[in-house]
Amino acid sequence: MNTPTPLRVAVIGYGLAGSVFHAPLVAATEGLVLDTVVTGNAERQARARAEFPDVRIAASPEELFTGSSAADLDLVVIASPNKTHVPLATAALDAGLPVVVDKPVAGTAAEARALAARAEERGLLLSVFQNRRWDNDFLTLRTLLATGELGEVQRFESRFERWRPLLKGGWRESGAPEEIGGLLYDLGSHVVDQALVLFGPAVRVYAETDVRRPGAQTDDDTFIALTHAGGVRSHLYVSATTAQLGPRFRVLGSDAGYVKYGLDPQEAALREGKRPGRGGAPWGAETESLWGRIGSGESPLTGGGIPVPTVAGDYPAYYAAVAGALRDGTPPPVTAYEAADALDVLEAARRSAHEGVTVELPPRA
Repeated sequence: MNTPTPLRVAVIGYGLAGSVFHAPLVAATEGLVLDTVVTGNAERQARARAEFPDVRIAASPEELFTGSSAADLDLVVIASPNKTHVPLATAALDAGLPVVVDKPVAGTAAEARALAARAEERGLLLSVFQNRRWDNDFLTLRTLLATGELGEVQRFESRFERWRPLLKGGWRESGAPEEIGGLLYDLGSHVVDQALVLFGPAVRVYAETDVRRPGAQTDDDTFIALTHAGGVRSHLYVSATTAQLGPRFRVLGSDAGYVKYGLDPQEAALREGKRPGRGGAPWGAETESLWGRIGSGESPLTGGGIPVPTVAGDYPAYYAAVAGALRDGTPPPVTAYEAADALDVLEAARRSAHEGVTVELPPRA
């Protein structure tokens, strides 16, 4: 049996998203090979060559799309700043190349749907990197929901909180609208996507956004409340100003509740240079002391409830699914239309916070 030729991938951008997430995950995926990294920054070029000695370097997206190397590629990953996602994804699709775009795929739901339609017209894959669908806590909660151990879920609380009292600078903290910065569109993209996957479409949105840190230009402490069509209420918190971190998940059902503290370990492992399938402990696993607990009428902080083994996180599954979609025509792991649904919620949340109103969303067609 012949082994298929690996699909060649170019990653545009080698900042946090490109160097920590996309390039290592692409390189670790069977059937994919990291062919090209696009960055004009000399230091980042050197880092890319140090980790991936065989990688080609392009100084700009224009060099990638107009050069002969574009014809050799099978996939382009957009891991550059948010404001470039739509124009670069458009250029890649127009060059006949399938695309993965980091979240948020666009600044508005309308832009996301237009990009999805463009990909459909050209018969090309377009997927959005919502890696937090493969977090360990999220996978564990999906299992609990599937088995019905919580009963009928009434409220879902999700927190993505950090303690970063000092500004780091850069486009993510810029107040310029074209940068699409701030936590609502950054971490908010994750918690909203997770809520919609777990509990279905939202019909009502209320939000509060605050700018807490001295010198900050955009939201760094945000709360979003969703009412889902099925009746579940989601309370979602994203913050860079949380001196005491709350539980990552608290899920309250008619029969029991599930509480889980701590973040999935995969991002920290990737930042430390660890790679899937490269020795050490099983990828995405966490120690028993960090397992969440399920129970009723008890506090998990005092040992109440029953420990629930945490399912191992699995970011590599995303690119494995992308490879399968390209080779076999299976559905992409995340579609741009799904990302557009989440952007509907983020846009409603921004309006709610700015106008002090609750926003009703029309039923999804």
